[in-house]
Amino acid sequence: MSLEKADAIVIRQVDFSESSRVLTFFSREFGKFAALAKGAKRIRGPFDAALDLLSECRVVFIRKSSGTLNLLTEARLTSRFQPQQGGIKDGLSRLYAGYYIAELLCSLTEDFDPFPELFDLAKSVLSLLSSSETHPSSLIVHFEISLLQHIGLLPNLFECSVCGCPVEQNGKFAHWVSQGGLLCHSCRREEYAGTSVSAGSIEILRRLTESSPELAARIRLTKEQTEECHKLAVSAITNVMGRKPATLRYLQM
Repeated sequence: MSLEKADAIVIRQVDFSESSRVLTFFSREFGKFAALAKGAKRIRGPFDAALDLLSECRVVFIRKSSGTLNLLTEARLTSRFQPQQGGIKDGLSRLYAGYYIAELLCSLTEDFDPFPELFDLAKSVLSLLSSSETHPSSLIVHFEISLLQHIGLLPNLFECSVCGCPVEQNGKFAHWVSQGGLLCHSCRREEYAGTSVSAGSIEILRRLTESSPELAARIRLTKEQTEECHKLAVSAITNVMGRKPATLRYLQM
């Protein structure tokens, strides 16, 4: 056993007993980990309001041996995820986007696999989602594509996976999910059926992979571009998870 400290985001909560919860964190120092928080459900519990879903906090926990649940001993709130509402619909849209990000972090990362860049990305995107002046759809697509890039599962956006011809400015391409690439019009077959995406949307995806969250938040995508980019990302994510993310149904893209 060892006493550890970390900056972390709460990405999952599960009731454990009448007064306790098991929390899953995504931290800068350790990546994803779960810990038992005794007394977390009490009104005047030892952690105050530091353990709300999507809150960022400074935590201290006892890291136990493999197969044994870690024990949270201290949690101090750093910032709370509180989307500003440009109307009720907009506020809910931002809240569900935050839940979606939490599910992706929980499902697509491994326990105690440190990933500081991914933590910084999630922290920035959640902060920007809290502002009513940003575009949630652009931020969601940016996070999806950046997450896939970080974990090494971003589709090849530059050339056809069969013939190798470069993606040009015109035409439609298919996302060949199982092979993690694109298919040009000449190489498309029914057995390679996949999500269609235009060359213009592919170019946007390329730019988003090179952009900061702050820049992505200012990009306003058309309805068609949003749908194409989001569907490509979701098809890749679903292929990895083996199912569609549960929170996907609540997103308002």
